[in-house]
Amino acid sequence: MFELIDCHIHTERCGHATGCAAQYVDAARKAGITSLVFTEHLPLPSILDPDHRLSLAGGQIPRYAEEILSLAAANPDLEIIAGAEADWLPDHEDHCEEMRSEARAAGITVFLGSVHFIDTWAFDDPDELATWERVDVDEVYERYFEQWCAAATSGLFDVMAHPDLPKKFGHRPSGDVSDLYRQAAKAAAHGGVAVEASTAGWRKPVAELYPAPALLRAFATAGVPVTVGSDAHAPEEVGYRIEDAYAELRAAGYEQAVFPTGGRQWRQIALHR
Repeated sequence: MFELIDCHIHTERCGHATGCAAQYVDAARKAGITSLVFTEHLPLPSILDPDHRLSLAGGQIPRYAEEILSLAAANPDLEIIAGAEADWLPDHEDHCEEMRSEARAAGITVFLGSVHFIDTWAFDDPDELATWERVDVDEVYERYFEQWCAAATSGLFDVMAHPDLPKKFGHRPSGDVSDLYRQAAKAAAHGGVAVEASTAGWRKPVAELYPAPALLRAFATAGVPVTVGSDAHAPEEVGYRIEDAYAELRAAGYEQAVFPTGGRQWRQIALHR
């Protein structure tokens, strides 16, 4: 059976998206998506997100989870999973564990792991784009992948989202990154996580799927499971170029994708019609 899945969806609750969850469900149905995972950003420490424009506000996790679980019950023709996106923040471990514990207690079963910060710099935030002019791009990539590998092997996440996010605005390292890619693939395999093929990259200045073809091939060679998501921040982005992502996965050597159903349980998804 051929299915279109979207495993990375945000709503207006995160502070930088538009539309309520019900609108995303309607959009998914219209786009032919049969299975979807809502993955709202868990609350960040106040020092990183004082205005709650990057993540859920404190205390919103139970309301968010209840909304998604209610939509799942009301839409039996769709497979709707309550998930969350959680940042890897080694300097804020207590806060992060508290948020994950609250999310699990509320019924959230799938956790995407992300690296959006280097120290306190949100390197993918358009409002902080100017910082790229003052940093060494090669060093950013090295530090990013160091953190990404630590997150992938931490045991805290089910899926690692948008694996080469630093390229978002078109910044590329000057040298060969194949060793970084091999380290990432090894870490994902060792950590037992899936990785995400994110079509959001095609909507950004880099105009390329996350991950890049060479990194996607490294994951495939290492036997790392792969899922697919749009990272939608507006209802019309749900399902964005999912079939194109399937084609990229086939070209990289994947025969199947996976759909996370909770607790590191996967359902196999055919990549061919």
